[in-house]
Amino acid sequence: MRLYLLALNPTDSVTEGFLPAAARLGLDVTVLTDQPDAHRSTYTRYPDIEILECDVRDFRAVVTRISTHDRPDAVFTNSDHLQTQAALAAQYFGLPGKDWRATLRTKDKGEMRRHLSAAGADTVWSAEITDPADLTGPVVRDAPYPCVVKPREGVASEDVVLVDTPGDLVARGKDILARRPGVTLVVEEYLPGELYTLETLGDGRVRHVLGGFHTELSPPPYFIEERLTFVPAHPEPVVAQILAQLDALGVGFGACHTEFVVHEGRARIIEVNYRAIGDQCDLLLAQLLDLPLFENILRTHLGEALPADLEFRRDGAARLEYPCADRAGTLVAAPAATELTVDGVHLTYRPLRPVGERHELYQTNRDYLGVLRATGTGQETVDRVVADFLAAQRWEIQP
Repeated sequence: MRLYLLALNPTDSVTEGFLPAAARLGLDVTVLTDQPDAHRSTYTRYPDIEILECDVRDFRAVVTRISTHDRPDAVFTNSDHLQTQAALAAQYFGLPGKDWRATLRTKDKGEMRRHLSAAGADTVWSAEITDPADLTGPVVRDAPYPCVVKPREGVASEDVVLVDTPGDLVARGKDILARRPGVTLVVEEYLPGELYTLETLGDGRVRHVLGGFHTELSPPPYFIEERLTFVPAHPEPVVAQILAQLDALGVGFGACHTEFVVHEGRARIIEVNYRAIGDQCDLLLAQLLDLPLFENILRTHLGEALPADLEFRRDGAARLEYPCADRAGTLVAAPAATELTVDGVHLTYRPLRPVGERHELYQTNRDYLGVLRATGTGQETVDRVVADFLAAQRWEIQP
């Protein structure tokens, strides 16, 4: 059976998760990408992976590339940017996949707000900005400050910023529009509350809730995810509210990573990433739950039904930490990749920036220097072991 996997840049989710899962399922994999050289240099462990160049952002090019090659049994992507293209290609070939309308609604943050409001699921004040003149125009005249400014189709906290005044909105908006010509910005009311995630897996008939995370962010005005703590089960009323909003969006096939806030018992979606959670959280989740997560995701795209009672461990504790750069410069000292067990807590540290490389300060996830994954059975012990490990490490950045 042949799996077509659409990708932009290589990611840990694909390299460490989906490709090994595809091998275990006995699938022949063809990667369609606009960056073939990057994938060839990354997949040295997988000599049988076929890599073809394709303008994967254009669903028509994807359809053509597949139809002139081997017959597909599944079309899949874990990229935020390619969900609609993969959904349309799967539909064209009569294969299982996500509803392209749902992938569009979740990727387009402005459309998501409009659709949730029209469905009566939740209403958030929002406006879209395409021109600097809009930043002082009638479209934002009634903006309820503080507001959040973000690219309509952005990811990874890139150019997401809190603004407190009309002047701040103009300054921040003009800066983003100047650096990213052609981008559309969404300005929306700030939703207070603690930030969480909900991780779900469905096959279009049944949907399983795998738990979620409590996310701790950098100080405002930015929204960098610095720490995530596993939550085995959110309160049932909270889960019910989020699932109702996902139903309104038409989300229910494959993996979905939903970010939301809870304030005074009310759960409201921040954004929906209609794919598996990233930044190595998916790798941790599969290990923590003792669940063949990546295989199950691929099986749904092959048309296989998920069991009505999905068995996975529910007694685990986990935490992820992302040491971040606090200045621009060259990384001159940093810990190497490490894997060890301390007091029953399994630690996996992976560097994300090589020593000797220079970077600006981005105020986004691109400032991550590494990621520490920790799993155990008691949260207090996990937290203590993580704190001790990080305290013993050193990251040094020189101008």
